[in-house]
Amino acid sequence: MSVFSDIQRPVVVRARTEIADGIVALDLVPANGRPLPPWTPGSHIDLLLGDGLERQYSLCGDPADRGTYRVAVLREPDGRGGSVAAHGFAVGDALRLRGPRNHYTFSPDGPTVFVAGGIGITPILSMLAAAGTAGADWTLHYAGRSRSTMAFVDDLAADPRVHVYAADEGRRLDVSALAVGPAGQVVCCGPRRLLEATEAAVDAVPGWSVHAERFEAREFGPPVWSEPFDVELALSGTTLTVPPGRSVLEVVEDSGAVVVSSCRVGTCGSCETPVLEGAVEHRDSVIGPGGSGTTMMICVSRAAGPGLVLEL
Repeated sequence: MSVFSDIQRPVVVRARTEIADGIVALDLVPANGRPLPPWTPGSHIDLLLGDGLERQYSLCGDPADRGTYRVAVLREPDGRGGSVAAHGFAVGDALRLRGPRNHYTFSPDGPTVFVAGGIGITPILSMLAAAGTAGADWTLHYAGRSRSTMAFVDDLAADPRVHVYAADEGRRLDVSALAVGPAGQVVCCGPRRLLEATEAAVDAVPGWSVHAERFEAREFGPPVWSEPFDVELALSGTTLTVPPGRSVLEVVEDSGAVVVSSCRVGTCGSCETPVLEGAVEHRDSVIGPGGSGTTMMICVSRAAGPGLVLEL
């Protein structure tokens, strides 16, 4: 289970920078002047954007800087409203955040191939710095529609280890050629199709592993257990019934129990809950299929049988 603080912290927008077409970087500083919590490459925070909106954004600044958190936000006019709200902030505006949290930890051991698609470059930036500090052998393959829409591309492209694939220039990333050599790891973040293609290509190469972070929820078929199931809340002794079509999180919240949650689609990890008994069907994008049954994301994952006991 990841270490994460659910304390809300007040911050102020110190700088707002248009870094690419449709992408704004926000530099956030603590309103009370206290150091912000430490973070590691791959971490993200929850931004509380007002009117009940909460969204997760990867930290893309310097982990050594305890005075500033930097996030980069792609404006999605047809999204659920979070990115539009984030783009509306100006220098001096106040907001609140939770975190940081890291389900995307990076270890610079052995050759590493980074793959970024679009705004998926944000969690990878700090990993590149960590790989460089560790003296690791790394390359980056960065794909996007055009250079004008790719955040940080000019600075990154100055490094010969970085390969840029701008679609409007006729360059396409061939993920089947990423895993070359006896062993290594591929670390990727971006749109679902890119991640799925990368995972399929790398999984077929012995000695290589792939680690992906998803901004979009995984797609699943019908649950393996289609009947109602019971959930016992171990701390209160309450037993609840979760019917088909409702999530564990919804039923637990209806009972009055307080659970930290944010995305509610299985991508952020904030509702991760210890499982004391029972089999879990992981339907999230953090633990994912094949994960252990010791914790679960109760916003989307379900029982794989008639009951669960949760540490709630």
